Amino acid sequence: MTISMTTTTTSGLDLHGYLERTGATAEPPSLAALGRLQAAHVRTFPFEHVDVLLDQHPGVTLAAIQEKFLRRGRGGYCFEHATLFHAVVRELGYDAELRLARVGDPSVAPRTHLGVVVTVDGVRHLSDPGIGIPPLAPVPLADGARLDGGIWAHRVQRVAEGPSGPGWQLWRERAAGWELMHTTDELPVRAVDVAMGHHWTSTAPTSHFRRTFLVGRHGVAPDGTPTQTTVTLEGVTERRAGTPSTHRPLDLAELPALLEDLGVRLSREELRGLVGRLRELSA
Repeated sequence: MTISMTTTTTSGLDLHGYLERTGATAEPPSLAALGRLQAAHVRTFPFEHVDVLLDQHPGVTLAAIQEKFLRRGRGGYCFEHATLFHAVVRELGYDAELRLARVGDPSVAPRTHLGVVVTVDGVRHLSDPGIGIPPLAPVPLADGARLDGGIWAHRVQRVAEGPSGPGWQLWRERAAGWELMHTTDELPVRAVDVAMGHHWTSTAPTSHFRRTFLVGRHGVAPDGTPTQTTVTLEGVTERRAGTPSTHRPLDLAELPALLEDLGVRLSREELRGLVGRLRELSA
């Protein structure tokens, strides 16, 4: 795999194509507008890592991500979501920076998650459109800050993270209690850091994304209630804010229709390859 070291700028961004695809509008920067943009993003582009399983990932340059997200009717994982969202919010006039994070136990986890920190009216917020089941709005980077609404409540906790400064842990409240999602540090992120994180995540035999299957996408019910669908090897889970989740086994025969509904449009060859790979993982 070639590791690209192109700069993390908005050069080449197809803002019109992004807004057309998501149905969002180019509003003046504000916290409310940022929240609407983030919700539109995660309800349009699914979280998925199919290309990793098929050994055909095109990379995480802005050009490759736009081709995949805007023109091929696909989604991706954190390195793609955050790179595209970061370019969009900067083009719209926001003060935004990329940040890497450790998923799970920060004492052993590598920096293999990418999010966006956006400053609005002097307050820094974590916008995290690529965490799998992401928050629907930005969360303030302040110890104890809480975001309600969406599928789950989220909160931020400040922790010591070494000489680079504080770390910021994102937690979500599930039925069994609070669950740590990731710990974001304050180190500046360059394009080579994104490329290296993606390279490890998409090729290392021990990478979670090489050994599992996950597709998820936010939605909204007719009455405006947030919904979310997740497909894994363990089954199909339907979530609706304020009600218990439903879960059923996955039949691989229904996978093409499920992927189409969730916005993961694959060729026949890709579908055959994916089903074969999932059979291997199931075995």
